[in-house]
Amino acid sequence: MAGAPLARDIVTAGSVVLREPADEVPDSMLGTQELRDLVQSMIDTMRAAPGVGLAAPQIGVPLQIIVLEDKPEYLAAVAPELAEQQQRMPFEALVVINPRLRTLSDAGARFYEGCLSVPGYQALVERYISVEVEGLTVEGLPVRLQANGWQARILQHECDHLAGVLYVDRMLSRSFAARGAAGRLPQGVPAPGACRCCHPIDRAG
Repeated sequence: MAGAPLARDIVTAGSVVLREPADEVPDSMLGTQELRDLVQSMIDTMRAAPGVGLAAPQIGVPLQIIVLEDKPEYLAAVAPELAEQQQRMPFEALVVINPRLRTLSDAGARFYEGCLSVPGYQALVERYISVEVEGLTVEGLPVRLQANGWQARILQHECDHLAGVLYVDRMLSRSFAARGAAGRLPQGVPAPGACRCCHPIDRAG
């Protein structure tokens, strides 16, 4: 997916496209240059931000497409003990068209999460730690991936976007704060770490 940078502006909260379910990518679009260019734009936009994931609605395109990537240099800015707790490992760029997500257990984890469409803020969000996603490649070939830890969190976050759901809909609201804000958690807010999840996966097939 080499070529000239094609980064686009990121749509922020308040835009209707972020609050409506995205449409399936039609069979007629699979394997086309139009789709390849769109996916490249998403990857370039994600990297320019920089971020670890992006859904097509975040660039104003209401289609079921997600991209994700976690580079070693991103992990370099994370304390090793936190990266271990989050089960965070680098991985190369992944693209899933028309993803369908399911949980593999009810085990979860509670960690701070942000979003390129809600810039400058973060909050604790409970996510399943083990999921499976099925979908298609850009060329229309089937793809299936089992993910754990931070990669599973990214998948859930991006698939939420395809259902018109933002992380602020799932956050522990009293933990909502400016990104990087130091200080202890407010009374009644549980500490980051293991938990049990029970919320539905909106993009389940």
